[in-house]
Amino acid sequence: MNDFDTIKKILSFKTVAVVGLSPKPERPSHSVAAYLQSQGYRIIPVNPGHNEILGEKSYPSLKDIPQQVEVVDIFRRSEAVPSIVADAIAIQAQAVWMQDGVINEDAAEQARQAGLLVVMNDCMLRRHHQFYS
Repeated sequence: MNDFDTIKKILSFKTVAVVGLSPKPERPSHSVAAYLQSQGYRIIPVNPGHNEILGEKSYPSLKDIPQQVEVVDIFRRSEAVPSIVADAIAIQAQAVWMQDGVINEDAAEQARQAGLLVVMNDCMLRRHHQFYS
């Protein structure tokens, strides 16, 4: 499922909404987002409990983001994915990336049917290192 061409295409997009981004540096979502930010990606935090993370305004949901989002990077439990994918489709994102351990086949298929690129159970930081280091 996570084929080379799909991963490369998603990594070429530069605006990434990180759903479940934590302000805590020890959390994987924080370290992945900070790395992507350091590599020139525009990170948009999605976390209703915080106003700002990594120096960027945080939004309560994908639908609250006032600009175009290319990639929705998901750091939430697998059971939360269907509603996130529905929002990703609604805001016309181009891709959904489910991080390590995040797996929801039905939501992935829903995203694909809507024309979104999908990566599941993988890490953007690790893949970026693989292709660009």
